[in-house]
Amino acid sequence: MLNKNQIRFCLDKMGEMFPDAHCELTHSNPFELVIAVALSAQCTDVLVNKVTKDLFQKYKTPSDYLNVSLDELQDDIRSIGLYRNKAKNIQKLCRLLLDEYNGVIPQDRDELTKLPGVGRKTANVVVSVAFGVPAIAVDTHVERVSKRLAFCRWKDSVLEVEKSLMKKIPMEEWHITHHRMIFFGRYHCKAQNPQCDVCPLLEVCREGKKRMKEKSTK
Repeated sequence: MLNKNQIRFCLDKMGEMFPDAHCELTHSNPFELVIAVALSAQCTDVLVNKVTKDLFQKYKTPSDYLNVSLDELQDDIRSIGLYRNKAKNIQKLCRLLLDEYNGVIPQDRDELTKLPGVGRKTANVVVSVAFGVPAIAVDTHVERVSKRLAFCRWKDSVLEVEKSLMKKIPMEEWHITHHRMIFFGRYHCKAQNPQCDVCPLLEVCREGKKRMKEKSTK
């Protein structure tokens, strides 16, 4: 496990590498962000943005999603993985928004997780990006980077990773660190073929050192 100074070193280096890290899901309001994040499960942001470019022109409000048949909505998001289940959740989500929240996205994380298709990760993204509430959403990139760098333990659950990061990273940096870790994992420390040989964090990375050692013995 990295110590406080090593974690500070990693955070600063990620900041130098990705100073403009941000949410790459295209949206213009909290409602669109919820829909986009819900669609992004097991799917790339690039593909989601292709779909929402037309989707957000057609559907502006929760009512719009309920004024079409499930088949029509499924057809509109067909190119996205798990589109059938996502379309059902979107309509259930919109119904609940209208019935319980006057059609407005709640700003409380616990309330957000009551919405169909909205888990803790999605809720953390929404409160952080849309409402500026300090949060760290642990997606596949954040989890991978955290474990490779030993910010946490390999066996930690997603929730344990989140709690570990919240404990070790200053609260005022949660928002930007979440985005920088995603960029670091998406564009540098990739699941396949991470760029260990040119990584500025190699000196403190247990996984990187192990990979480089294995590479040198081949």
